[in-house]
Amino acid sequence: MSQFTTPRLRFQVSRFQDHSVARPELGLDSILPEALVRRVLDEEGASRRCVFYTPWLTFWAFFWQVLGPDPSCRAAVKRIAAWVARRGDRIDDEDTSPYCKARARLPESVPFRLMRTLGHRSHDAVAAEWLWCGRRAKVVDGTTVSMPDTPANQAEYPQPSSQRPGIGFPIARVVVLFCLATGAVIETAIGKYQGKQTGENTLFRGLWDEGLAAGDVALGDRYYGSYFDLALLKARGVDSVCRLHQRRPNDFRRGRRLGKEDRVVTWDRPARPDWMDASTYGDFTETMEVRMVRIRVAMRGFRTRLLDLVTTLLDSDVYTKKDLGDLYRRRWEAELHLRAIKVVLGLDVLRCKTPEMVRKELWMGLLGYNVIRATMAEAARAHGRVPHRISFKGALQTVHAFAEALRDVPSERRGWLWKMVLASVAGDGVGHRPDRAEPRARKRRPKPYPLLMVPREEARNNLDDAA
Repeated sequence: MSQFTTPRLRFQVSRFQDHSVARPELGLDSILPEALVRRVLDEEGASRRCVFYTPWLTFWAFFWQVLGPDPSCRAAVKRIAAWVARRGDRIDDEDTSPYCKARARLPESVPFRLMRTLGHRSHDAVAAEWLWCGRRAKVVDGTTVSMPDTPANQAEYPQPSSQRPGIGFPIARVVVLFCLATGAVIETAIGKYQGKQTGENTLFRGLWDEGLAAGDVALGDRYYGSYFDLALLKARGVDSVCRLHQRRPNDFRRGRRLGKEDRVVTWDRPARPDWMDASTYGDFTETMEVRMVRIRVAMRGFRTRLLDLVTTLLDSDVYTKKDLGDLYRRRWEAELHLRAIKVVLGLDVLRCKTPEMVRKELWMGLLGYNVIRATMAEAARAHGRVPHRISFKGALQTVHAFAEALRDVPSERRGWLWKMVLASVAGDGVGHRPDRAEPRARKRRPKPYPLLMVPREEARNNLDDAA
């Protein structure tokens, strides 16, 4: 249905284009200022056609849609209708089609740029006492997301080859670089799940220019501890701490001894990989010194009893074995951050039917995630806490509970209300249970429905035949 079918809607368009009329506010001025959003909208060429769903209104609705408990477009339009009604007006047509078209017009780069800007800003504002050994640490990890089974999504992000057509879902690989101190997303990349140059290492290398700076410490699992990755990062002034790859020898009788099960060893340069050209390969030295540390885990409930770490931090006086063990233990926080993104924010299964909208939904969701993380960091600074000891779910619930008041409160009272938000966020601590042991099993039984093993249309025809 056209957006200009009724005189009433034409009148609403003219009113909302008038700058003297109140516009919906995010209510998060100290975290995501409206001036920043509008500047990015202008720089990225957001459409300014004379329609009801202006770029700002579309962004406002889209942001709260992905951050709210109901991510449907209908709920987003209802939110807009409620905001209009509180000002004594109404929307005659609550069809979601105009809003969906407005989301499609919104440039994909808008939420992506805002997500990166907020992530870098949170990381740069890290308090000195939150640093690891005086260094800025960043943790990398990868995951996957699925999306609706449409031809466009299948063409861009094909389903795994092990699944039959019509049964599986398109799947994309996502690599995220987090700030260890605040948990904010600094950089992220998305790619196909399978195929040449689609692995986590390849996506991670694409984040180095913008995501890593000289003096940083990159923390990752054994997937990121290859000779070339360690050497390339070291050439940038970035040190690495990773778990030793299972195919690497871990003989602690060799090399220069720094302490018990703590050695500096020499690695030989491997053969040139397919992704590297000959000239780049020739720039590597034939050997490289790395430090290997063995951490013994004696805690009940931990599956891994031995952790062999590899790092380019060779000075054992500055970076002790205990420091490295404590740092690698915090690598698990990346898994918790991904759980917050995929489970708490519901980005595990994306809802959009085209690749561009899938990415847009993901970037907007990560922007909302960074808003919550920035709020947690501000609350931690104001109340003498550390961000990773504050509950993400509790912070999200607080922002949801205060959202309407933050959007509608007069500007002179917003500062006081924001202090109440920070106090509430800081009060939701994460329980300190370092030795907690729980079985990795569920008591609640799933519903006893069989799996769909044929395409849905075929299954539907089989039902007709059975009848």
